[in-house]
Amino acid sequence: MPAAKGSRSSSKKAKKTGSNVFDMFTQKQVAEFKEGFQIMDRDRDGVIDKADLRGTFDEIGRMVSDGELDSMLADAPGPINFTTLLHMFAQRSSGEADDDDVVAAAIRAFEKKPGQIDSDRFRTMLMAFGDKFSSQEVDDAFGKMDVDEDTGMIESDILLAMLCAGAVKEGEESTA
Repeated sequence: MPAAKGSRSSSKKAKKTGSNVFDMFTQKQVAEFKEGFQIMDRDRDGVIDKADLRGTFDEIGRMVSDGELDSMLADAPGPINFTTLLHMFAQRSSGEADDDDVVAAAIRAFEKKPGQIDSDRFRTMLMAFGDKFSSQEVDDAFGKMDVDEDTGMIESDILLAMLCAGAVKEGEESTA
């Protein structure tokens, strides 16, 4: 009888523990990542490739060069399927990437032209993707930003200076 009891406890020890990338995020976060992946996977083949990225950038109104797209794809260890994308997010959130660089790149992705973000489009994106902002949260954030009343544009360099320590304009040298 003791042998049966011992085998039962050893079978409990054999269970896998949280090495799964899906365990690193909440179900809601995984669902939001999946939604974002599906938006970027333009041809619905389960892999984000150069054409998918180009289509995504075209949709948000940002011109990107082939070199920029190649550089983005080179960040992945192989083809970017959903699990690979989750692994990439996990690496970024675990501190393997400089947070200010990530924030700056994210803000720059919204630029319609260098240094300028269309406030209406930015408002829509903040309320539609990722950790969706409520209308009140967007209003509060926009209350802290300088939006040009004539053009409706936000200066991304000023926004980055608010969000990132030691942010400087593109092309300038830091005085720190």
